[in-house]
Amino acid sequence: MKRTSIINYAALLDRISEYARKAGRVTTRPVLLLFYVLKSKETPWKDKMLIFSTLSYLVLPIDILDVKRLPIIGWFDEITSLAVTYQKVRKNITPEIEEKVDAILDKWFPDNAEYIEVPA
Repeated sequence: MKRTSIINYAALLDRISEYARKAGRVTTRPVLLLFYVLKSKETPWKDKMLIFSTLSYLVLPIDILDVKRLPIIGWFDEITSLAVTYQKVRKNITPEIEEKVDAILDKWFPDNAEYIEVPA
């Protein structure tokens, strides 16, 4: 019996692409990495739920701290959510996922295709 997903990945990727236009290449990279970790069959269910809630919070128009009322502080909740989630699930990021993400970023941001990432 084929198991169907409760997540509409195409719709979520569309929302991420809208977010990318506003956020830029550097900020979009961890978001796309999380998206592909979410899609991976090897990712534990608990991590998938964490990623899904973070990505939903980023791309949906609902905010705890409104950016329009609190310009700098309004981004803090989203940045914190993204950073914490990324730290918790980064062990699931494979080289294949990184290649996919880089290819999408090159397509979405052709002017920055030769972006050089500084090693940490």
